[in-house]
Amino acid sequence: MASLAWRNLFHDKVRFSVTLTGIVFAIVLIIVQIGLFLGFSTATTAVIDHSGADLWIGSKHVPYIETGAAFSERKLYPLLATPGVETATKYVVRWSQWKRADGSNEGVLIVGFDPDQPLGGPWNIVAGDVQGLKAPDAVMIDTFYQQKLQVKHVGQVVEIEGRRARVVGFTQGIRSFTTSPYVFTTFKNALNYVNLREDQTIYILVKAAPGIDIEALKRRLATLDADVDVFTTAEFSRRTRFYWMFTTGAGIAVLLAALMGLVVGVVVVAQTIYATTMDHLREFGTLKAMGASNHYIYRVILKQAVLSAVIGYALALVVSVFVVRGSESGGAAILLPWQLGAMMFFVALAMCIGASVVSINKVTKLDPAMVFKG
Repeated sequence: MASLAWRNLFHDKVRFSVTLTGIVFAIVLIIVQIGLFLGFSTATTAVIDHSGADLWIGSKHVPYIETGAAFSERKLYPLLATPGVETATKYVVRWSQWKRADGSNEGVLIVGFDPDQPLGGPWNIVAGDVQGLKAPDAVMIDTFYQQKLQVKHVGQVVEIEGRRARVVGFTQGIRSFTTSPYVFTTFKNALNYVNLREDQTIYILVKAAPGIDIEALKRRLATLDADVDVFTTAEFSRRTRFYWMFTTGAGIAVLLAALMGLVVGVVVVAQTIYATTMDHLREFGTLKAMGASNHYIYRVILKQAVLSAVIGYALALVVSVFVVRGSESGGAAILLPWQLGAMMFFVALAMCIGASVVSINKVTKLDPAMVFKG
């Protein structure tokens, strides 16, 4: 049966190529659209997810990370004295203006942290190091935004919010969801770049001591001050992601595009597989005239669908890897985690088998006498 299904597929190589093209197009389309959604979703919370903190303390009712309001740094000291807190540190995430070499301004997000604490700093550093940020006016940006910010090399002096800044290093792969790049610097430097008073902060990051229940510590810290909110990192990440992805036009557009990609992909595969089965009606009629049972023919059709799905999936995955790698230098990041790759294998099987099941109904009603008609 397997050999019959294989020969049936390859009997007309042009027809099989068209079938594979439809399957590959559909799978790549779905992967790209879902990958875009994952890329945007991940970018919205990259700073939160890589902070290394267990708890975030911010102003009341802050909807997402970029909109935290300033509050007194004195709120830090009771936290440090709370049992279960290993360390706590002030943290800044706020908008500012970067002056490019051509004199124009570019919006940036200043991220100010304590370089002596393992919380909230940059990751994937490819030039320089965190300790280099301790120098006066030192900043670090991502290589992806070098052209946008007109930065050519380490050591270049620039201007942020009318103040001097010097690029001492680069990261790679840290993208923001908005068009404003992240600029990492020390908390002390950040105060100048975001016009914040020395006795203020935007957030406080908390690292729990080993073995401490995070939820219990969260409740304990929440009772210390009613003027702030306390979130676990996972909660604050979900809160920020939900805001950007489901309450803004951009997030809804990406989500709809992902859903449309799935629908279009399913339709393309269904139509392609159905048309392929219909083109083989005479061959199936011959089998029935020779005494083959409907059950046997169904198995052949389903085997053809599985073979088409496996081959189409393998080709689509190769194409998708190149598309994902190409997106690394583009404006929109496309993510292809192994979970998505594995899921798409089963999606490809479901689409091909589902389309074949639809065509089986036509084969069931096939009259073997059609073989002997002109």
